[in-house]
Amino acid sequence: MSVAGKRIIVTGAGSGIGAAAARLLAEAGARLALIDFADAETRILGQAIGAEAFQADVRDESATGAAISAAVQALGGLDGLVNCAGVATTQTLENTSLDDWRRLVDTNLTGVFLTCRAAIPALRASDRGVIVNLASASGLTPSFAGAAYSASKAGVVMLSKALARELAPTIRVNAVCPGAVRTPMFSQMTGDAADADAVVGAGYALGRIATPEEIAKAILFLAGDDSAYVTGVALAVDGGRSFH
Repeated sequence: MSVAGKRIIVTGAGSGIGAAAARLLAEAGARLALIDFADAETRILGQAIGAEAFQADVRDESATGAAISAAVQALGGLDGLVNCAGVATTQTLENTSLDDWRRLVDTNLTGVFLTCRAAIPALRASDRGVIVNLASASGLTPSFAGAAYSASKAGVVMLSKALARELAPTIRVNAVCPGAVRTPMFSQMTGDAADADAVVGAGYALGRIATPEEIAKAILFLAGDDSAYVTGVALAVDGGRSFH
């Protein structure tokens, strides 16, 4: 799963899956630039793993473009983009305000559009570019009380597939679709996550939810040379949620 020496940007790197992916990529020898809205957490992680850190809200076109540009300059080019920035809710559509809808779609989908668009020229110049977008199992089969979230993540799946066609053969594009993952965002949604395996995991064939590191391993595979013939894939890493 060689990513050694590859120059990779990770968004949403301040916590959860993004942070786990950044740590794993760094351990594998990648040179990283981290982007997140949470500036302090991102800089702490960057110092710990030897990565550049930049603050940006992926919903903001100007800030995102500037952060991508600064990251590319700091890395001296770009070989990979890993999009992990995202938000979630468990509201039914009737209880979803327009502001909540926009927050979900603007972060989860428009943010991916903006980062990809800004990074494509540098990725194309590397002649071995790869994009990995964090979607969700809810983007493949809808989750209960999560219409807005499911719609935003389904958009990420289709955007990834469309980009895989547009950018081939120079740039590969794939999506990772996790089920429930034990992250700070999951804990905020569920309260005390101590019994998450018993409550949420019951809906999964493997009987438990994932760790961030398990999802990060899928990201590492798709970002590395071992997946050189893989593009346009929405990889379900969901413990069997999609069929259980």
